[in-house]
Amino acid sequence: MDCNHASRRLLIVAGQLAACAASLMIAAAPLAHADQLDQHNDLVTNFVTQMHADPLVADCAAHGDFVASTSSALDHVEFPPTSFDSAHSSITPWNDSFDEGKQRVKVDTIVTVEGVGVSKDSGSSPYDLKFRCGYVGQQMLAFSWNDPVPPARARSESRATSHGSAHGKGKHVVKKGGKGSSKKATSSKSSHKSTASSGKSKSTAKKSTTKKKH
Repeated sequence: MDCNHASRRLLIVAGQLAACAASLMIAAAPLAHADQLDQHNDLVTNFVTQMHADPLVADCAAHGDFVASTSSALDHVEFPPTSFDSAHSSITPWNDSFDEGKQRVKVDTIVTVEGVGVSKDSGSSPYDLKFRCGYVGQQMLAFSWNDPVPPARARSESRATSHGSAHGKGKHVVKKGGKGSSKKATSSKSSHKSTASSGKSKSTAKKSTTKKKH
């Protein structure tokens, strides 16, 4: 009885610990999101107050800063004061799809802003980055940027290379087949000529026989 009672207590304690761990994980997700949101808002405030950026341009830049931090090529992004002037940022009324690809969501404003991507490789030159954001009102619904290492392009290049090599092999096989075909064609022509010659000689023999009979 004592063993059974102890086992039950252990099971109860284990269940409580598992429930506690799960609740901590659930609580950590909103906290991480809240930290990210705070960082975003701090950047927006800094861009607006210190660099006199338009709030929408500042919001797009702050989102671009976060996304660029996930790139395998970049250490961080810098936005100098010139990023927010009219030559390096824009707000354009749109009222159309954000793009013709996967982000065909309709937006009423397109915002662009440029930044400088600092490479993880200290010997590499900085990247000129351009961020493009689509908004409906104040809400961002779409985003794109010129990632120095776009994964989609790397996959497509790999596929193109494999397709090209397979295509080249196909040409080689066709070429060999062409040689064989030309030999067959030559043989066929020779056969045709000999048959034609035989036909002509037979025809001549017939004509001479007919003349003799007359």
